Order: sequence, then structure tokens, then C-alpha cells
Amino acid sequence: MDTREEAVEYDSMDFTSVNTAFAEHTVSLGPTTAQVLDLGTGTARIPILIAQQRPQWQLIAIDLSENMLKIGQQNVERSGVQTQVKLERVDAKQLPYLEEQFDLVISNSIIHHLSNPIPFLRELKRVLKPKGGILLRDLLRPVDQVTRDHLVEHYAGECNEHQRQLFRDSLQAAFTLEEVSQMITEVGFEGVKIYQSSDRHWTAERVHQS
Repeated sequence: MDTREEAVEYDSMDFTSVNTAFAEHTVSLGPTTAQVLDLGTGTARIPILIAQQRPQWQLIAIDLSENMLKIGQQNVERSGVQTQVKLERVDAKQLPYLEEQFDLVISNSIIHHLSNPIPFLRELKRVLKPKGGILLRDLLRPVDQVTRDHLVEHYAGECNEHQRQLFRDSLQAAFTLEEVSQMITEVGFEGVKIYQSSDRHWTAERVHQS
């Protein structure tokens, strides 16, 4: 997603229902006021939805793609939440933030882009308060090619061929539930619930504790 054309195409894809569900889930896991970090924000659709529901929250949303962030900044300003949502071009595997800085860390669909998510998860743990909230969601690798192709047809059947191929490649690059569980355990997270949350997603979550 490095070119402007790819970023525009990504932003035009309709993820409204899954983004809204993710934002509502995030709100349920956090405290009344919170410092929130969104890792791999893309065009900032999710932090915008969160900010609209929680005007007392402050969110930093990061991505490596400058073109995605440019569109994201336009979306933030258009939505009127620029006092709450700050976008930054940052590598999620090398975060410039303080230890235990955030009350809640979230990430939607970044992990399947990482060949080794462990450094990413270690950084997430470092910047999160010891009892902070967590919400990670990503694609679940299908059990076989038939299942993968069925998911592509069902969820991207009306998209163009390039968009269908992006989805197909993403599913193939995704991790299994067992692999996710092993990584969460290796990094040393405690109290994280890991489960299959749809026919194509897994979720890892932990409620913020005071």
C-alpha cells in the first residue's frame, strides 16, 4: 500500500461494518479517559469512529505508509476529530513512545503483513500499561484453498480483480489461532482472551483494569 493509487483504492473499499464493530469493541475495553495507540491505522477510519464515541479519549494512530496517512489526515479533518486523533508515520516494530505510556493498544489487520510478529508484540507490550487494555484483530488463515476461495468470492466477489487478489493474498499470509496463541504466550502477555471471532478473523483482547 505504498502508492497513492493503492491507498485511494484501499480507502474506497467498504469495511464499514467490521470497522464499526471493532471501534465499539474497543470502547468496551477501555477506561473513561484513555491514551490509546492504534498500530497500523491505514487511513484512520477506526480511530475516527472511536473518537466520535469517546470524546474524552486521546488517540495516536500510526502507519508506515505516507500515502495512507495523507488520506487518513483528510479523513480526520473531515470528521472533525483532529483535536483527538494524531497521525504519525512510525514503524510499529520500533515505537518511539515511553514504556507504559498507553491505557489501551489496538491493532486491526496488521499482523498478517509481518513475517515475524514477535518484535511488534514486544513493542506493544512495552508501551502498554501493565493492566492496560488490548484489542488485536486480524485475518485467520483458512484451513485449505477451497475455504480461502469461498471467502474471497463471498466477501470480495463484487470487487475488482486487484482487490480480490489483495484479499486472497492476505488470507494466505494470515496466521492460525494456534500460532497466534503461541506468539501471545511467548511475549508474556497475561489475561488475554484469544478466539475466532468470525469465519475469517481472530481476536485477542484484554479489558483495561484500574
